[in-house]
Amino acid sequence: MVTIVASYNVTPNQPTPKDPLWLSDSDLIGNLGHISVIYIYKAKHNTDTIERLRNSLSKILVYFYPVAGRLNLTKSGRIEVDCNAKGVRLLEAETTKTFGDYGDFSPSESTEELVPKVDNTQPREEIPLLLLQLTRFLGGDEGLAIGVTFAHPLIDATGLIHFINSWAKLARGEALEPNEMPFLNRTILKFQHQPSSSQVLGSSETEFDPHKHDLEKPIAQTPLGVERKKVSASILKLTSSHLERLKKKANDQPSKEGSRPYTRFEVVAAHIWRCASKARESGENHPTLVTFSVNFRNRLNPPLPQNYFGNALAKVVTPECYEGDIISNPLGFAAQKIREAAQMVTDESIRSQLHASLGQGQLNHIRAFFTGHAHSINIPFDVNHSIFLTSWMNMPVYESDFGWEKPLHFGIVSRAQVDRATILPSPDGDGVVITIFFQTALMELFLKFFFEDMDNMEI
Repeated sequence: MVTIVASYNVTPNQPTPKDPLWLSDSDLIGNLGHISVIYIYKAKHNTDTIERLRNSLSKILVYFYPVAGRLNLTKSGRIEVDCNAKGVRLLEAETTKTFGDYGDFSPSESTEELVPKVDNTQPREEIPLLLLQLTRFLGGDEGLAIGVTFAHPLIDATGLIHFINSWAKLARGEALEPNEMPFLNRTILKFQHQPSSSQVLGSSETEFDPHKHDLEKPIAQTPLGVERKKVSASILKLTSSHLERLKKKANDQPSKEGSRPYTRFEVVAAHIWRCASKARESGENHPTLVTFSVNFRNRLNPPLPQNYFGNALAKVVTPECYEGDIISNPLGFAAQKIREAAQMVTDESIRSQLHASLGQGQLNHIRAFFTGHAHSINIPFDVNHSIFLTSWMNMPVYESDFGWEKPLHFGIVSRAQVDRATILPSPDGDGVVITIFFQTALMELFLKFFFEDMDNMEI
């Protein structure tokens, strides 16, 4: 059991700009709620720990001052950040449990004790954009957990890791370099709105409308006649040796002469997709797709400024195919589908999406989000035969050293309602770690194929 022993409201320790922060369409077409992650440290319990965190947090909020603000609904129906410096919530907690009681810290009710909760009964304009929880383990382990709950409209994963690593650097007593400062002005992604529909890319459609296929809403309604399956979570490890096997297998038959070898992400995504299709045993003629987001910071021409602090994600969907195609063809077939989806994210396609105004459906969703009404959406495909992927595999998540050395574990805590996989770097640098949410009734079968297929590949 976790006990909250103190709660602090931490504000910037110097005056900060008060002008509202405009949010781009990329900030507003994704999940409008909060997302939770966790860091686990092997560290001694020093009496000055919480004070060091509070002091360094008040300093870092001067540089990242929008984090201390609140969301606000404008007259036009968009969301902006009111940079009112109301602060970040920092909780101090204790648990009598040990590391072992939490197992591998996979997403669960137990792990959720270690991250701060959002009080959604409050007016949306009063809810902090960032909530933090320091938990001391008193049950035999000298350990600490830092739970992080952040508002997704404020930042994506790249922005979050930038903030946490910068905070950790100040907590160690170091100073930020000029090239580590955040770039806060998002109007660089503001274009004159055009009447044409936006497009981000993939599926069998020539143009993919992210407002019609809004894939990351808090509550999603599946098509009529399709029952949402219960899902559970598991954490899987792929070593560097496993990754080399996957790459060798996928690249045995390159799709085009002279094409570059498939990447780690492409082969891991393909392997997950293939095992999911096998586990579902739904017949070879059932349509299937993979959806994921592509970081477009370096895909714009010119690229976004270094340390752009905001959402810079383009949603993509794989070209239409059937589960039988994914199962019967070599691994490279699925890897090629993943590649084709990602390659559709170009400077032109990103600008086309950002030229278009938010659709009325999304504006209605934003309004419902702010007024506290149910904000469900329709997903126009069968979620039981699709999989949502997120890759953090190239992010420096283990550079968050607050003076206790790098974390033993970093992971997702927010639980998914659909089949979803998050690919993370391994803490020991050997390979990747995958947090998989999959239909509970089929999870055992998925795991069987996941490891059997791996063992059957030649090194």
